[in-house]
Amino acid sequence: MRIGFATALAGAVLFSQSIQAEEVRVAWYGGNWGEAFDACIAQPFTQATGIRVIPEIGTSTTSLAKMRQQSARPVLDVVFLDGGISEVAEAEGLLAPLDSTALPNMSAMQPQAIYHANGQPFAVSVGYYSLGIAYDTREVQHAPESWEALWDKQYAGAVILPSSANSSGIPFLVFLGNMFGATPQDMSPMWAKLKQLDVASYYDSSGAASNAFQAGEAVIGAHFNVGAWDLADKGLPIGFAVPKEGVWATDARVHQIKNAPHPEAAQQFINAAMTPAAAACLAEKLYLGPAVKGVELPDTLQQRMPWGLNGSVDTLNLSDWTAVNQARAEMTDTWNRELGRR
Repeated sequence: MRIGFATALAGAVLFSQSIQAEEVRVAWYGGNWGEAFDACIAQPFTQATGIRVIPEIGTSTTSLAKMRQQSARPVLDVVFLDGGISEVAEAEGLLAPLDSTALPNMSAMQPQAIYHANGQPFAVSVGYYSLGIAYDTREVQHAPESWEALWDKQYAGAVILPSSANSSGIPFLVFLGNMFGATPQDMSPMWAKLKQLDVASYYDSSGAASNAFQAGEAVIGAHFNVGAWDLADKGLPIGFAVPKEGVWATDARVHQIKNAPHPEAAQQFINAAMTPAAAACLAEKLYLGPAVKGVELPDTLQQRMPWGLNGSVDTLNLSDWTAVNQARAEMTDTWNRELGRR
């Protein structure tokens, strides 16, 4: 009986392991982002490999918290994180280095789309998005050509910008500082310029920015190309402009968890996220700028990319996240002191 029981138990363990090997657990964002990742990456991956994708929905910060809690015994295999949070996860040792030999599609990526630490890749981009000028086409007759348009008196009290609580808030302030002659050592020109701006609100989330336009509280302001064009697709009179000074931009990235329970499946999934088909699909569904080389898009879609009709990934203002993260606490304190009560 004991031998029979032991044999049965061993068989059950092997059977359980075989089932587990047929899945990969992936943390990604909610809403239309998660739906797009499912349609563009997960479903084609499962069709090609038979490996089931189990999503865990959450923001970058909630996924980072899970990774920290599970660091001794991870449950997740793969995680999508925003730029900035990606660097924090790497610095805390929560990510596995990416093995380029197991990821042949990495060779087709834009050079900017592969992120390294200590000489090894730890993340790859699945697409770029930018913070440009969104505007109500009924009130703003021509696409704004400069960020200075936000200071136009005719829009006083109807302007929105991200707050310091928004993931884009502090890096966007650094971008504005560069535009207004500030330096990392002296940001006072930027703070002085912002104090002259008559805002409707500083928003904490992208959803709040979209709500402000929908409610008619905002006429013009800084908003993501993804959110602005989503409003336009819903029939709202919203346009999106890439000013002459450029746009601040970041990306969504995919990573392998350190000591992931299904490392081979994780590698296969990440490799599937780097195909031209996945990039084109995400461009169509989310207006993410492709991180894969040579993806051809029609002009109607190209003009909705984060860089606009005639731009490219090379024209984006991408953050030095190490510098931004180092400055974040001090700039947040200054924000709260100078602007937080407005």
